[in-house]
Amino acid sequence: MQVLSSRLILRPADYDTTLRFYRDTLGLAIAREYPGGTVFFAGQGLVEIAGHGQTDGSSTFSGAIWLQVRDIGEAQNELASKGVAIVREARREPWGLVEMWIADPDGVSIVVVEVPADHPLRRDTRQ
Repeated sequence: MQVLSSRLILRPADYDTTLRFYRDTLGLAIAREYPGGTVFFAGQGLVEIAGHGQTDGSSTFSGAIWLQVRDIGEAQNELASKGVAIVREARREPWGLVEMWIADPDGVSIVVVEVPADHPLRRDTRQ
């Protein structure tokens, strides 16, 4: 199998509320819009908010969206000033990343991450 692209598709309980959260509160740029849906740029990935293909309401999303930022403190202050509840304040994890947790209007976990300058993800591993 050759994967050419990917995106995360969310089917929220309230399309308009979730659309406003990702567009206006998080400030994600729109990649494309179509009748019944909006696709956002999210770094190297895409997040699609779909107002179609609804399930019977019994489906839940138990994963998380991972969004990397340059400055976690700045992001935390900005989100708090917009009324976003900080589920877990920013802190350095044992694996070296600085993570803060928030949630979208449907309770989907969003991990906001800063990769410190000394973290292996920032090191040049070429010989």
